Amino acid sequence: MHPDIKAIQEKISRESAFVEKLNQEISKVIIGQKYLIERLLIGLLANGHILIEGVPGLAKTLAVKTLSQALKAKFQRIQFTPDLLPADLIGTVIYNPAKGTFTPRKGPIFANIILADEINRSPAKVQSALLEAMQERQVTVGDTTYPLEEPFLVLATQNPIEQEGTYPLPEAQVDRFMLKLSVTYPSRSEELQIMDQNASVGLPQVESIVTTKEILRARTLIQEVYLDPKLKEYIVNVVCATRQPDQYGLKLKSLIAFGASPRATIYLSLAAKALAFLRGRGYVIPEDIKAVGLDVLRHRVIVSYEAEAEELASENIIQKIFEGVEVP
Repeated sequence: MHPDIKAIQEKISRESAFVEKLNQEISKVIIGQKYLIERLLIGLLANGHILIEGVPGLAKTLAVKTLSQALKAKFQRIQFTPDLLPADLIGTVIYNPAKGTFTPRKGPIFANIILADEINRSPAKVQSALLEAMQERQVTVGDTTYPLEEPFLVLATQNPIEQEGTYPLPEAQVDRFMLKLSVTYPSRSEELQIMDQNASVGLPQVESIVTTKEILRARTLIQEVYLDPKLKEYIVNVVCATRQPDQYGLKLKSLIAFGASPRATIYLSLAAKALAFLRGRGYVIPEDIKAVGLDVLRHRVIVSYEAEAEELASENIIQKIFEGVEVP
């Protein structure tokens, strides 16, 4: 092993000790859903917002709340509804007639962990109010711009758009989510455990065991995780194949309306590094990239009408790209 990688490995062994404790606390309440929990931790450590999609009742909201309870950080849940206003998120200014002055009243967006629950049940003007906060890590209330305290993470849940009362999110906002997760039903044995646990007196108490300083230290260390130049080329090839599949010998051009943006390249490398960190490694391997690739790309590859006619989703096309692009 290269001396630099060995040094990074030793740092990770020391600094990642909290990950196991965090998993233990979350597993007190959340049964199964290992994929969801691991991806939430990737977003937390890689400083990337997450969009979680699934039908109601799959513990999307509960998983986010449980994660926030295990962190010593400020948490806010915002329930998105059709009558929500942008000021309900970011705040407003209040006029004081006695003093003749305006006083800012900050909204719930001023927290470390934001649960944007059922985000696609509000119209676009409310969803777009999150854009500045998500991208710039700042909020403008009246004439004043306020920086948001780090860590700042938006974990949004949404129901499938086929459901009643949902609105599709604007593409610009969707692209700002590092990962889009697709949550599925638990296994039969897991569902039996869920039934037993929830039929008891109450859910177990989750302790706050991880500080924001530990999270920020881990984020800094993740930047040092080694990513080989060949793997960097591989990431760029995968993303470019979503735009120009013909150059990689893939006959998918007619199935793709829009390929992934350069954000996909950035997020794919960061998410792969975070996954390597979670698995106790100081270096990225191709399997890390493949493991997070679908979550990074599924909302960035827009399929064509021809693909829809053939009942092909973006996941099918991304799978073909990973099968077709050569692994170093």
